[in-house]
Amino acid sequence: MNDQTPSDEVLDVRPIPHGQRHAEIFSRFEALPVGGAFQILNDHDPQPLRFQFEAKYDRAYSWDYVETGPEEWRVRIGRTAELPDQGLPVLRTSTS
Repeated sequence: MNDQTPSDEVLDVRPIPHGQRHAEIFSRFEALPVGGAFQILNDHDPQPLRFQFEAKYDRAYSWDYVETGPEEWRVRIGRTAELPDQGLPVLRTSTS
């Protein structure tokens, strides 16, 4: 099964150290324009990553399995809307 479109970049996360994978994926996702997508290639089902996407990006993403093991999992992640406000605090400096 090959649902890759010519514009889909594939990020092979297998050589990326485990502690850095999600940060790299989130960074790539946040750089996408609305309507953009990329695929991740992994050696296991990235279901925990999907839970993080749901918590962090709510309905601003799509998640479609392209390949489901047993040796490789490929997921197409798309940006479907503007990103929700992350609720980061505003830093204020005192002028007094």
